[in-house]
Amino acid sequence: MKRPRPGYWCECWTEDLTEQRRPALLASLDAYTAPQADRWVAVTLRTISPALDADASDAAWEWLYDGRIETRRALLRSEPCTVSVTHEDTRITWTIRPVIYLPLAHRQDAGLPDCAYDFKPRTSD
Repeated sequence: MKRPRPGYWCECWTEDLTEQRRPALLASLDAYTAPQADRWVAVTLRTISPALDADASDAAWEWLYDGRIETRRALLRSEPCTVSVTHEDTRITWTIRPVIYLPLAHRQDAGLPDCAYDFKPRTSD
């Protein structure tokens, strides 16, 4: 039997600061190591930094040079982390939270109900 595995749940949210709407989930990632988790944020920030306004780009590179090591240390202490940049009227926020991934039962290990075999694939017309 597989055992629970420690890891990190990573999300990227965007929020329009001019509207009264909830933030929108843009992307998520399951990471199994602190380096993998903070690398996801780092690669994304490096990728989008040329398109950001000057202040947001500066904030991104400040985290890449100075904040990233603190993020990694916090993750290794099992502390959640947040990285945000604001570009014009949009705030982009990455969250990384320590989690325990539970193994799931493999589908083939259990018998499927009889009705599962009643469905026939659709034919294309």
